[in-house]
Amino acid sequence: MSNESITPEEAARAIEYPDKVSFKPDNPFLANFRPYIPPEAHLRELTLLPLIMGTLLGMVFGASSLYLVLKVGLTVSASIPVAVISITLFRLLSKFGLRGANILENNIVQTAGSAGESIAFGLGVTMPAIMILGFDLEITRVMLVAILGGLLGILMMIPLRRALIVAQHGYLKYPEGTACAEVLKAGADEESKANASPEAKAELEKLGGPAIGAKTIFAGFGIGFLYQLAMAAFKGWKDTPEKIFGKPFEAGSISTEISPTLLGVGYIIGPRIASIMCAGGVLSYLVLIPMIKYFGGGLADPLAPVRGDDLISGMAPDDIRNAYVLYIGAGAVAAGGIISLGRSLPTIWHGLKAGLQDLRGSKAQAEGAPRTEQDLSMKWVIGGIVLLVIAIVAFRTLQMNLLGAILIVIFGFLFVTVSSRLTGEIGSSSNPISGMTVATLLLTCLIFLVVGWTSPLYYVTALSVGAIVCIAASNGGTTSQDLKTGFLVGSTPKYQQIAILAGALASALVLGPILLKLNDAGTVYAPRTTFEPVTSKDGNDIAVQLPPTLVTALPAYTDEDKPKTPGDYRDLKISKKEDREALEKQAPELKDLGDGEYLVDASGKVVRKVRHNFPKDLRADMSQLGKEEKLTGPQAAQDGNTYRTWIKTDPTGEHDAERYLVDAQGVPHYLVDPGINGSHKYRPDETKINKFSAPKATLMSYIIKGVLSHKLPWGLVLLGVMIAIVLEMSGIPSLAFAVGVYLPLASSSPIFIGGMIRLAVDRYLRRKHAGKNLSEEQLTAEGDKSPGVLLASGYIAGGALAGIVIAFMAGALKPMTDAITDWSKAHNPFFNGPNSNLLSLIPFVLLVVVLYLVGRDVLLKARSGNANR
Repeated sequence: MSNESITPEEAARAIEYPDKVSFKPDNPFLANFRPYIPPEAHLRELTLLPLIMGTLLGMVFGASSLYLVLKVGLTVSASIPVAVISITLFRLLSKFGLRGANILENNIVQTAGSAGESIAFGLGVTMPAIMILGFDLEITRVMLVAILGGLLGILMMIPLRRALIVAQHGYLKYPEGTACAEVLKAGADEESKANASPEAKAELEKLGGPAIGAKTIFAGFGIGFLYQLAMAAFKGWKDTPEKIFGKPFEAGSISTEISPTLLGVGYIIGPRIASIMCAGGVLSYLVLIPMIKYFGGGLADPLAPVRGDDLISGMAPDDIRNAYVLYIGAGAVAAGGIISLGRSLPTIWHGLKAGLQDLRGSKAQAEGAPRTEQDLSMKWVIGGIVLLVIAIVAFRTLQMNLLGAILIVIFGFLFVTVSSRLTGEIGSSSNPISGMTVATLLLTCLIFLVVGWTSPLYYVTALSVGAIVCIAASNGGTTSQDLKTGFLVGSTPKYQQIAILAGALASALVLGPILLKLNDAGTVYAPRTTFEPVTSKDGNDIAVQLPPTLVTALPAYTDEDKPKTPGDYRDLKISKKEDREALEKQAPELKDLGDGEYLVDASGKVVRKVRHNFPKDLRADMSQLGKEEKLTGPQAAQDGNTYRTWIKTDPTGEHDAERYLVDAQGVPHYLVDPGINGSHKYRPDETKINKFSAPKATLMSYIIKGVLSHKLPWGLVLLGVMIAIVLEMSGIPSLAFAVGVYLPLASSSPIFIGGMIRLAVDRYLRRKHAGKNLSEEQLTAEGDKSPGVLLASGYIAGGALAGIVIAFMAGALKPMTDAITDWSKAHNPFFNGPNSNLLSLIPFVLLVVVLYLVGRDVLLKARSGNANR
């Protein structure tokens, strides 16, 4: 914080007209500003150990962010936790006689460490769409997109630093960047304090030096890691309690994924965005899905765009969401993104002008410029951008052409500008990068449509454009946040820019293999017929007993593919509405079963669900066979043969592409169901698999395929567009709401709970500081620096990293996992049983209470006066 002051009228005018040419007030914030380390002071900064430490932490947080974005499509800024970890580790090193780090070196650590999170987001929301579109998730393609997009975003942001970071100081708050600067200042060493500016020393004296909460974030990390491990690995309790309503509110449902990661996300982004996002989920699960069930439940034929013979009457809430609501959500996200861009057009123009001015005057400004105003040479910036564009066209695995490269440059600079500006307004955690990606893909696909590029080959080109722009915009926003932190603490911009370039390159190299490993961990190799446990429409295990009269009337199961338990089975098929009604009259228990084929044993018990994965006479087109491949993961022990890959595409666009393993004669042996966005939740041995839904990657594939194949259900998409417009007319930010419409309510509800805890803590802080005459901005800064934010950051990192460990160890720990799951199903009422939904909330409530008490300074309270220790 600083001792700046302006009148409310000045601030209001400057915020309302930041780009108006005729209004050029002196920036009172900038006029009174002095960084923590003044320009004339020269401390160690870009040294080897901080650069290495930041790069390694960036890889770790990038991996956890990738897990998070595949799970729910969200990430949270890693800058604050990386800064706290850096301060703690260097203090430990100094106690063992090694050199510690000053504030500028710690800032280099957080700068290099923040790159991984932004690249992970871009990869997670785009690259899995490759598989949905019918192409292999190749390691070279993933790594090229990560490297090119990450470096391009940083280089495009550099010319905007003076326009957004310096000239708009005080108006663009950069909430997370400002909070990170406060963390760095609070943890400054004696050398940094000695070289601090007089203004900074006076501020420190006034505040009394608040203690850095490193123990808080490590406590959060430990709690989040152990909680997630106990829940997901040891099956201590059910991970997603759910309640599905019956008539008269049929198909309405509420659920929550009781995850420390999502709770922490909600706390950091705050109550407003969390509430708006959850409201979108409420619209989906408590309005749209019940409405579709109410009006469509009586239809005798499938309602488009559903394929096959699935009727709405037999659909569970998630089935209705996947069939209809996702398209509505896609339209809302696209419209929200475009509306957001329209509002940012003045910012785009301002950024373009400032960038060109900086380019023309960079040489003159560099000569004799203060240390805190020295950027990388524009020769390196422009040269680097040109080389990256050449590489984009040269690497054929991206299927890129000259038009695609031009679109990347145009959309890249526009959305890096918008992303950097929005990061200053709402923070990087709430930055709507997905909306910018949706807009990029829509515009790119429409351009391709005009020029006649509609073949599947151009799907990869369009996705490559969107992916590189997405990562560039994400990394551009992160770069602007880091440069804001550096601006406040007095760093040298060019050293920060070098650090984040190094961190981005290193993270890009490791995140590609991690993405493929996470996909492999959940991949299922499904033979022609598989048999799965019987579950209810909401996914819970269920026992259904049929009356003898119905059992004898069922035909015998005669398929040559048999379940592993031998026996004489009857074949129960539930598909058409009239069949279901007739069957339910004889056996009311069937109302809990979804449509499909089931096996019934001699006693009348429904024992297995039958899933036919591909026809017996299916044969591969030998001219389309791909590389040789063996099974991976736990199933590799049962089949060590080598097969050829075959991607089966549907020329009509009615069905998604499918990947098969076939023998030398083209006979399919397995349908390869990916771990990301796959539909098989059980392996052939009935082991349950946790899939990654990759919600935003699914959305990207819908847009590309729908536009280029003329199969996009525009009616549903336009409903989403109208929802976004209505929200904007009501003064509600449509993009956050639209993301909630698209995400499962189970994902947005814990975020909402985290936001409500933040609201309660912020109200406490307002009462605590009521007599200090703090401004609204200062109160916000107090909330951003509170122990609750650090604990929530620990929740996020610990929970996500536990998920990564579990995914990586899925194969090695399979026997133990199976034994734990079987025991929990039979003996653990928190995991399975009639009261499991309620009992499983108890650990989550404890998690919430700890977060609230830490935010209130009741637990893990910093002792007064230990800031300097």
